[in-house]
Amino acid sequence: MQKEKGTGSTWIHKLIRDFLNNTSENKLWDNSDERAWADPLLGFSRGNDPIFEEFREHIGAFVWTPLQVFSQAFSGLDITPADLTVISWILPQTLATRDDNRREESFPCERWARSRIFGEEINNRLKMHVVSELGKAGYEAVCPSLSPDFSWQNSDKYGFASNWSERHAAYASGLGTFGLCDGLITARGKAMRAGSVIAKMQIPPTRRPYHDHHEYCLYYTKGACKECIKRCPAGAITETGHDKMKCFAYLADPVSAYVKTHYGFDGYGCGLCQTGVPCESGIPGKK
Repeated sequence: MQKEKGTGSTWIHKLIRDFLNNTSENKLWDNSDERAWADPLLGFSRGNDPIFEEFREHIGAFVWTPLQVFSQAFSGLDITPADLTVISWILPQTLATRDDNRREESFPCERWARSRIFGEEINNRLKMHVVSELGKAGYEAVCPSLSPDFSWQNSDKYGFASNWSERHAAYASGLGTFGLCDGLITARGKAMRAGSVIAKMQIPPTRRPYHDHHEYCLYYTKGACKECIKRCPAGAITETGHDKMKCFAYLADPVSAYVKTHYGFDGYGCGLCQTGVPCESGIPGKK
């Protein structure tokens, strides 16, 4: 393969946008060709960025660094962390989905539930597509969240946590900071999903325009807002943060039963704390 076929962030951005502009891929599967995801955001970070070791220190030793993930998939390659680039993207919810979910008070609207199930399937196909196209261009690549060794474990400090977090990869790649409800506040807002791929290639990292992991949250920076607390039907968000187990329990029951009964498919999702809040579609206070 000739590596000249695909080089740089511009090529990868086009690769992702072209995939999402394909209506046979990016749709809600509701008998229409309505898009599941709006135009993406894209960021990059280096495999040797110290922030990945910091994640392990703060969350737990079970958290993967980019080199650990890549070495699992390509054990025969002689590589260093500096050889790797983390490619991270944000898939914003569409205006129609956000509008619908903003009106809800207890359960997700149908568009949101569909984006959580079918939209995440699109996200996973996008990950595999990026890995495949990078491989055709001569770049070894792997998707951490689709690894057979991907798992959830218990963090002494944060409770339930995975060994690779798409939101943390996005944070490392300059795409956003965390809010009170644990959602990532990006330039396109908190109503989104994230994805990432690690590749053996050199792309300049995206500058992180923040200095604190809560910098975009009005509660942490100004002691104001707390709208996500009011929006949570499970009572899982308080001034002390996000109770993951209470949130997961609400998604399992009654949300899953509601989605099955009202929308006719097996699913879940909620997103009420991501809509009807100041950080829904952008960074509060910034144009």
